Amino acid sequence: MIHRRTAIAFLAVSAVSALSATVGCARKSGESKGGGAPSSKISVKGSDTMVILGQRWAEEYMKQNPASTIQIAGGGSGTGIAALINGSTDVCQASRPLKPKEQGEVKAKRGHEAVETRVALDALAVYVNAASPITAISLPDLAKIYLGETTNWKDLGGVDHAIILYGRENNSGTYAYFKEHVLSNKDFAAATQTLAGTSAVANAVKGDAFGIGYGGIAYLEGVRALGVKKDATSPTVMPSLATAQDGSYPLGRYLFFVTAGQPQGLAKAFQEWVLSPPGQAVIESTGYYPLPKT
Repeated sequence: MIHRRTAIAFLAVSAVSALSATVGCARKSGESKGGGAPSSKISVKGSDTMVILGQRWAEEYMKQNPASTIQIAGGGSGTGIAALINGSTDVCQASRPLKPKEQGEVKAKRGHEAVETRVALDALAVYVNAASPITAISLPDLAKIYLGETTNWKDLGGVDHAIILYGRENNSGTYAYFKEHVLSNKDFAAATQTLAGTSAVANAVKGDAFGIGYGGIAYLEGVRALGVKKDATSPTVMPSLATAQDGSYPLGRYLFFVTAGQPQGLAKAFQEWVLSPPGQAVIESTGYYPLPKT
């Protein structure tokens, strides 16, 4: 599965750099596996964390429904939310819930309430280089690193070397989630090197023996995820399907589709398929986690 994600991740990098990745091509009208539905097209834009997953969903859906065209674009959750507000995307992919101000802007400019639908689970991982001797970290210690209060690995049981910080840009849902849940909304240390896309963070840590980063669980190629503790006395919990679904991993989160009002047409059909067993099966093969079964 690792090498499969590597190949897909290459597509994601292209999608993020161009801010647009069109998955599929124009289809003949009426050409549909289910029989005779007219051709249709939607755009899905937002979270870089989710762009790989969105591409895989779109590819599999269009194989089964060749009259449909689904365009996938990255750029960050903030970019997707802005596109939803101004009407330039049908579906926003977001790795965080909308803020009240954003919800109000959707209502004001689109005339409908923002509808957030949970479509997958992620365990936001803390990345270190494969050669790092560190295996676990507490949330307070992680906060001290990214606030610039702890600057040397020796203070955490590692080698005597400065900690090199990598993170996401501020339009990223992952950035916002980390800032809220790890830093208690305090500012990142000025030394944090912000990168466009989770794959860029993972690649930076992969090439830096003294680096640390954070991002979606699906981007572990060449880096290692640390176990995370809520505090110094709590047990270490590794990110996994089980710990994400049962809520024991401290940095587990939902991933969302967001629409202006209830989805209609192809957007509705696509979302329903994503939430169905075939759509959820795609999630695990991409490195993320399906929703808990209810």
